[in-house]
Amino acid sequence: MAKRSRRAARERPGPAGFLVVDKPPGWTSHDVVEAARSWLGTRRVGHLGTLDPLATGVLPLAVREATKLVPFLERGTKVYAGAIRLGVATDTLDAEGEVVARHSGPLPAEESVRAELAGFVGEIEQLPPMFSAVKQRGVPLHRLAREGKRVERSPKRVRIERLDLLKYAAPDVEIEIVCSTGTYVRALAADLGERLGCGAHLASLRRTRSGPFTEAQSAGEALLAREAAAGRIEARLVPPVNALAFPAIRLSPSELERVLHGGEIPAPDAVPAPGSRISALDPAGELVAVMEVRPGHRLAPLRVLRSLAPTA
Repeated sequence: MAKRSRRAARERPGPAGFLVVDKPPGWTSHDVVEAARSWLGTRRVGHLGTLDPLATGVLPLAVREATKLVPFLERGTKVYAGAIRLGVATDTLDAEGEVVARHSGPLPAEESVRAELAGFVGEIEQLPPMFSAVKQRGVPLHRLAREGKRVERSPKRVRIERLDLLKYAAPDVEIEIVCSTGTYVRALAADLGERLGCGAHLASLRRTRSGPFTEAQSAGEALLAREAAAGRIEARLVPPVNALAFPAIRLSPSELERVLHGGEIPAPDAVPAPGSRISALDPAGELVAVMEVRPGHRLAPLRVLRSLAPTA
């Protein structure tokens, strides 16, 4: 009981929303979550997609009741800028790993690099790296890899929307990639090296967009720590309704009461087709629920955010 009381005492009331952190190199995504819990005074913080310790850039965090909205966010598109180093392959497929092969011959010409990069655009299959968080019978692959074990892995289908060659100054290939969630840029770097016959690894990576969250919305850990100390960090939270890509309706007081108790309400005249989702706002304009359009011109709550609702 005492342990529960101490935990409750650490929970500071505050608004829900999304904090977009510019992850520094060397930090794990869990490191960022732990720092944000300290900055915001709440344990209810979770990240929306892992970044490797090597990588920097956009790492969105859901805060307080916004953690309930994670399944409803559009997280499919990620944008990265990175550098692939040709001629050296590593066991982790990135610059943090041990070198497993070096190419002794000349490196390919830019025309060859550009042609092979074009071959990745579209739907492709990727084999998850052994040094990844993918689990095999409940055990993360990276744990097995550190024990010197290799296991069979099933390839995953991902989509590369765009893959641009920004600069080629051998041995480094600078790229920008727009891709689906679940894409391993490390695996793409290694596959490029294999196709070119020289080996390669990911030298650096920066995520500039993750779903609706952009680099312009992000802030580094030093600034966030200062703003937390000054009591200003919560002003950075992206409001939940802004993060959701749903049409919004404003509830009347009677509709709000019904929705907060899980009840359906009549849909307004102009709503999308059945199965579509709607952001329901209270009379003050705050998000209180995600609702679904049902047959019969009805709206049913899928997720109710009670702590965002007005109190009596």
